[in-house]
Amino acid sequence: MRLGVLDVGSNTVHLLVVDAHPGARPLPAHSHKAELRLAELLDRDGAIGPEGVDRLVTTVADALQAAEDKGCEDVLAFATSAVRDAGNADEVLARVRDETGVALAVLSGEEEARLTFLAARRWFGWSAGKLLVLDIGGGSLEVGYGMDEEPDAAVSLPFGAGRLTAAWLPGDPPDPTDVRALRRHVRAGIARTVGDFTRLGPPDHVVGTSKTFRQLARITGAARSAEGLYVQRVLTRKALEEWVPKLSTMTVEQRGNLPGVTEGRAAQLLAGALVAEGAMDLFGVEELEICPWALREGVILRRLDHLPAEQAALA
Repeated sequence: MRLGVLDVGSNTVHLLVVDAHPGARPLPAHSHKAELRLAELLDRDGAIGPEGVDRLVTTVADALQAAEDKGCEDVLAFATSAVRDAGNADEVLARVRDETGVALAVLSGEEEARLTFLAARRWFGWSAGKLLVLDIGGGSLEVGYGMDEEPDAAVSLPFGAGRLTAAWLPGDPPDPTDVRALRRHVRAGIARTVGDFTRLGPPDHVVGTSKTFRQLARITGAARSAEGLYVQRVLTRKALEEWVPKLSTMTVEQRGNLPGVTEGRAAQLLAGALVAEGAMDLFGVEELEICPWALREGVILRRLDHLPAEQAALA
């Protein structure tokens, strides 16, 4: 069947169309995305402003039309931290539903972590052993750990690259005092959760997902995306620690000229790097491997897992 996954994230609204059936890997057929950066559009009360809601409604309608054009039998639509944490979340969801017909399922932070972990487990397989999965989004950081397809521990922290950039790094380039304050804030928050994971023992394999990790790996020497999904890409803590001071002195324009860094994400790269560095340091990670699959693929895989039972019920 052809499925559409509509991900209303903190940075982008992304429709991924895949051809999929149980027991096979989902094959991407089409991608439609728009950068809204909802995490940066919150007002002082933590609500998404009228302009942001209008843009979201229009973008969801456009994505739904694209899914119809590509022949999707079903569209799995969900929202993550930017909508979840908005002070007017109920109003936003109601407008999207009333004006587009799309009922967005709002994932909890723990659900995000669990679904992303599932995607990483399926990608690397059982031979990877105990996995530690780190995922830096626009609004939150997700961490999952375990031996099976369901993690033994999963947590979501409000340390997304977009959210932190908007709240902590107003300068271009940022003030060194602001960078240091953000570094302390991030590390203190991560440190409060480390014990929940380290008590389970050391991981056999550490994985990073999301565009932030991919871009950080690229600027530290990993292969270009054009070289394909199956090329191994790693990010080492040593290389990251060398790059963080450089990123902190760059303007947004200068970061945007780095290999693999898109214009829309250049402003968030420093905050993302501080989160990645803090997580790798506090979890004792010297090197992690980039996983091409993340939350969207986890949603697809979970849907396919349930498909046989649904088909049997309809028979």
